Amino acid sequence: MPPAGTPSASSNDEPVWVVPESLRSRLAERYGPVLSGAEAERAIRALPLFATCGDRVTETALRIGHPPLVGVVDFKTQRNEPIDPAAFEPLRRRRCVRVRNPAGMLTGRLRSAVRDLIAAGGGLLEVDGEEDLASLALVESLPAGATVIYGIPGAGVSYVRVDPAAKERVRTLIGEMEPRRLNLGP
Repeated sequence: MPPAGTPSASSNDEPVWVVPESLRSRLAERYGPVLSGAEAERAIRALPLFATCGDRVTETALRIGHPPLVGVVDFKTQRNEPIDPAAFEPLRRRRCVRVRNPAGMLTGRLRSAVRDLIAAGGGLLEVDGEEDLASLALVESLPAGATVIYGIPGAGVSYVRVDPAAKERVRTLIGEMEPRRLNLGP
């Protein structure tokens, strides 16, 4: 039994990886080209297999008629411009999974949900919390040759081609996060 005042692990605790302050600037780096406007839409249309991370980029792909395999959203945008949840209906009809992922963390639950959605043929991943780090889980789980696209507020959309180097970069970044166990609730 741990000493009084010492938190003990609960059977409901789940693995999470917390972003330390020292890693934040590396996570903010651009790992692929950044496009905007019509150029970004043309690039999305040309992608054979891709996933989106972010409400605006997911909505854009659906609006132009080229749905991603997986779209990850948290129903928030950096510019606080609401997006009608109905915009995500084509992905939601395929399959919809909802997970809790607090800000500044990558949960085991989110990583598993991404893997499961990819294996099941795709769909919508709704995140209660923050979806930003889901791009890491997407690169980790998608096959080589796929592309992960995510929004960069004020700049456009970043395109990361999934290849062995991108997967290794993601493994390294996750390895530099602080592993913990937390009770995230149901």
